[in-house]
Amino acid sequence: MLDLARLRALHAVSVHGTVGAAATALGYTPSAVSQQIAKLERETRTTLLERRGRGVALTEAALHLAATAQQLMAIVERAETELEERRGVPAGRLTIAAFASAARGLLPGVLADLAVRHPALDARMSEIDPHLSIDLVAKGAVDVAVVHDWDIAPLPTPPGVEQAVIGDDLCDLVVPAGHRLAGRTSVRREELKDERWITQPPGLVCHEWLVRTLREAGCEPDIAHQAEENPTLVALVAAGLGVALVPRLGRGAIPGGAVTVRLDPVPVRRLYALWRAGASRRPAITETVRALQARWPL
Repeated sequence: MLDLARLRALHAVSVHGTVGAAATALGYTPSAVSQQIAKLERETRTTLLERRGRGVALTEAALHLAATAQQLMAIVERAETELEERRGVPAGRLTIAAFASAARGLLPGVLADLAVRHPALDARMSEIDPHLSIDLVAKGAVDVAVVHDWDIAPLPTPPGVEQAVIGDDLCDLVVPAGHRLAGRTSVRREELKDERWITQPPGLVCHEWLVRTLREAGCEPDIAHQAEENPTLVALVAAGLGVALVPRLGRGAIPGGAVTVRLDPVPVRRLYALWRAGASRRPAITETVRALQARWPL
């Protein structure tokens, strides 16, 4: 009989791409994951991982087995959900994926609330970009994902994944304290065509929103500096190196060298909680969503 823990390890490698990433997601060491898969290879008398350069790749047999493992894990999840629902108490391990500013500005309070209210629940968070975490929820690698989208860049939700709105995160234009716009109460987007911008790298939602929005306003953004973390963007603005559009969630205090100005219309990104439809009745899921919504607005 195949061991479920070993199948879970193989499935994690198939989802996360490397043994190290799978180990992080499962809360194991890379050595432990490798040992689980080695035992699974002996059980099945099948080669499951092949060396590819400095990494590994799943064999065709491993891909088929990983797909089967996902189906088995879904069955186990339904059974666990029914048991937890009967008890009516959130319990067991719950994995949460959250994008960077939510992980910093929202999840600490949520995780603390869950720990106090539900001591039998072992909630664990990982910082993961929304484009990746949605797929991880769909594949059963993560229980809950905190994601966001923008008005012009909606985030698609795959079949079998449910969602609930957490709240709307407003964004401000951040400019150096001595900037020509620093004393204004609001600024139209058309007035920003000559600015040097500090923004997140291409491929991230905030970057794509900025580029598309300014182009629609007749401006081609001059992107001078790029950084992933919003506090870094603010620090660069405070140093007089450009302007930035920064959401309020997880932004932190604005330093003395920078000020915020209202952009008209105000850019908004909406936060959602995502989870698999099969786990909708699980008390751990419903309580986590409740805690996320209860902490909003911050």
